[in-house]
Amino acid sequence: MEPAVFIVDDDEAVRDSLRLLLETHGRAVKAFASGAAILESPPEAAAGCLILDYHMPLGNGLDVLDQLRARQVTLPAILITGLSDARMAQRADKAGVLAVLQKPFPDHALLDAVECALRSAPGPVGPRSTRHT
Repeated sequence: MEPAVFIVDDDEAVRDSLRLLLETHGRAVKAFASGAAILESPPEAAAGCLILDYHMPLGNGLDVLDQLRARQVTLPAILITGLSDARMAQRADKAGVLAVLQKPFPDHALLDAVECALRSAPGPVGPRSTRHT
């Protein structure tokens, strides 16, 4: 099974932009508009990664990650945020988040983080991303 990238972001423009970037680089993508949406149908993929927005209505990305972990979803996670602070960074580190990316971030930063996450995930990894600058 091809690894999938699961995006959770309440901003439709961000979701669409991330989906286009990742699909252009050969990745299968499934996007969710909220933490509740991904919790309703959590990923069952053996390989893949999560991209979670930190600031969302009705909970943040780390709360969603905690709930996914409680449901035995062990996919590696990347956190994206417009604003970060030391407490959030510590919590992300404790939760095992592989990367915290501050918006706006360059495309290659996300592609590199996804590649790293997919390499750390169990199961086969799909085609490598190519960095375009």
